[in-house]
Amino acid sequence: MPENATEVTAAGIARLAGVGRAAVSNWRRRYADFPQPVGGTGTSPSFALAEVEQWLRDQGKLAEVPLRERVWQAVAGHPAGAGRALIHVGCALLLVRDRPTAWLELAAAPDERMAALLPQAMEHVLTARLGPAADGVHRAGAPEPTGVHTAGAQEPGDDHTAGAQEPGGVHTASAPQSARVHTPTAQDLLPSVPLLRAAAELAAGIGAGQAFEFLLGRQLDANPRQYTLTPPQLAELMVDLAEPPKDADRAAREQPVRSVLDPAAGTGALLRAVGVPAALCAQEADPALAALTALRLALAAEGPRRAAEGPRRPADGAHRAAPGPTVRTGDTLRADAFPELAADTVLCHPPFNERNWGHDELAYDPRWEYGLPARTESELAWVQHVLARLRDGGTAVVLMPPAAASRRSGRRIRAGLLRRGALRAVIALPAGAAPPYGIPLHLWILCKPEPGVRPAADLLLADTSDLSGPAPDASAGPGRPPGGKAAGGKTPGGGRERFDWPAVRSAVLNAWRDRADVEGVSRVVPVIELLDDDVDLAPARHLPRPASGGGASGLGEVRERLTETLRLTTGLVPPAASPAEPAHRPLTTVGELARVGALFLHSGTAVPGSTAAPVLTEHDVLTGAAPIALPPTGEEAPGGAAADDPVLLEPGDVVVPVLGGGTAARVVDAATAGAALGRNLQLLRPDPAAVDPWFLAGFLRGTANHRQASSYASTAARLDARRLQLPRMPLAEQQRYGERFRELAAFEDALRTAGRLGGQLVQGMYDGLTDGSVTPG
Repeated sequence: MPENATEVTAAGIARLAGVGRAAVSNWRRRYADFPQPVGGTGTSPSFALAEVEQWLRDQGKLAEVPLRERVWQAVAGHPAGAGRALIHVGCALLLVRDRPTAWLELAAAPDERMAALLPQAMEHVLTARLGPAADGVHRAGAPEPTGVHTAGAQEPGDDHTAGAQEPGGVHTASAPQSARVHTPTAQDLLPSVPLLRAAAELAAGIGAGQAFEFLLGRQLDANPRQYTLTPPQLAELMVDLAEPPKDADRAAREQPVRSVLDPAAGTGALLRAVGVPAALCAQEADPALAALTALRLALAAEGPRRAAEGPRRPADGAHRAAPGPTVRTGDTLRADAFPELAADTVLCHPPFNERNWGHDELAYDPRWEYGLPARTESELAWVQHVLARLRDGGTAVVLMPPAAASRRSGRRIRAGLLRRGALRAVIALPAGAAPPYGIPLHLWILCKPEPGVRPAADLLLADTSDLSGPAPDASAGPGRPPGGKAAGGKTPGGGRERFDWPAVRSAVLNAWRDRADVEGVSRVVPVIELLDDDVDLAPARHLPRPASGGGASGLGEVRERLTETLRLTTGLVPPAASPAEPAHRPLTTVGELARVGALFLHSGTAVPGSTAAPVLTEHDVLTGAAPIALPPTGEEAPGGAAADDPVLLEPGDVVVPVLGGGTAARVVDAATAGAALGRNLQLLRPDPAAVDPWFLAGFLRGTANHRQASSYASTAARLDARRLQLPRMPLAEQQRYGERFRELAAFEDALRTAGRLGGQLVQGMYDGLTDGSVTPG
């Protein structure tokens, strides 16, 4: 094997072949010619990618590895690590996009010659996009001088005023934390040359910005615990909230270039969502992540999505070039990289629940205009930092944990924010909007008070945590009540994959822009009412929730629908079972049927919002819900899951979940056909002349069948659909069994609907009786 060849783990092999990890383990045991490990550990070995690809082709398990998958495997197996490989790729993609002719000339050279010439070409584009290296720092591998400026020091030529273009690049926040995007040396680049060629080929098909987004997304998805991510829908909502209101002064809305700061940039998702020309400034504590963020923002500045859409909200339709991003590294609270900046807008998703944020050493910091935050109130320290970096009248949007609105230790600072008019709105989002996904986070909208202007006398409180899914009855499917809301008012699917962003986005923007009282959603509360002993700003405390079922009048309709559903359910009760001796029938497996062409197997990759088509998710299969179409976000799915064309469902397809250990199977009907197959799902497409779909789905749901086809880890079970067994029967006999299975599925759907409607009616009656809208007599 060549030195520095790309390696792949068992999980990567499973992704290449579209199977579960258990299948890869079986191949290693069953086939003596399966490639031997070349690295890794005994419990997590790695294999040579080229050998694995050849073995899969020889076995007929792989036709061709998609280009983007090959590039990602090269990134993941890079000898210097995936993070360093992504930086190399980002620098190369900037060169590909900005100087395509120079790249083609370099790519025509042999690998060693290309590696020797790349640093100078990369230096040129990095300087053009991210600014010149300051203080004599040489990007091309030269050591940094001892006089590196700290974040708080004024650098030569810097002008930290609102709207001014600052020297770009990743500036150092403190001497030991330099995170410049240094141009890699020829020695560093030599192992990366094949990767860079492949990345350039990928960029030729989907664009340099989207290629980097895909690879970065895979890296973030592969290491979820290392990063705190801001979902793209939430990022765009925060950007929209920070826009000047519709009645703002026209000159303020049409200033040539707006300055936008993110002091806790992370992966740069918030700044990437800024769609109008703006001077982007960011600070991130992790040097490697700061470098990736700088490259991401530089590549997104004129990426394919923005080129197609154009600026989302141009003031006058004229194109205005924005300066390159200014990304610096360091601890924002302890070593502010922009001490003199007065930004027009600040967007921030700060770290939550930090105890070691600098409480003792920052006790006399001038940023604490509203009071010294308690050690347990790191979020209120971020709020005051954000206000300190705004210009007078500037707007900030901060994502906050719900506890920050009501903890007693922060009531004095909250009272100060209200009295000065700095806090303008607190908006509760549904659980699942952003990590941590289990709690309903808040958005705080702040405005820096202007001298001589009377502070606002009210606060907007909005609560979108109970908004339902799409309302039209057409969205209701088998087992799902019309209106898109399950019993108890929860959105079907819930969580981060089935989150109804369009409804939430509309409600939040309307509440903020109109500042009007909307029953159960928003209320404009006088500040004087909030300045009590607790200064509790949680929206749920001040907004009565609407009764389940739409109030007393809606409960009558729910009751009628429940009565009709129960009547239909009674008619669907299966007949009494006829006992018989266990049958000993010849069996076959799904894998054998696939090999002879009686059915075809496909693995799902799509997630809601990654494609314009509705996406059938694992939750839909387990609950019988209909797939919902969410507007495409313009982003790659996590880890590039939906990067390739999704598998579209056809009538008669059978879908089974691959995780969880429960028995479930769903036959696709005409209403579900056309939806995309979601991830963690396996599709079995039978030949109707050989296998009846209802017969197939029914036998796949057998408990014993699932047990023998599942592998069990410490925390989850995974189903290998190829090992599921079926009896060998003529088609006519299959159809007789299939008809009974179809009747059982209809009865199951009716039971689900009755249970949901019954729960909605019961909760509505409880709510009506307790709030007085329903009388007991």
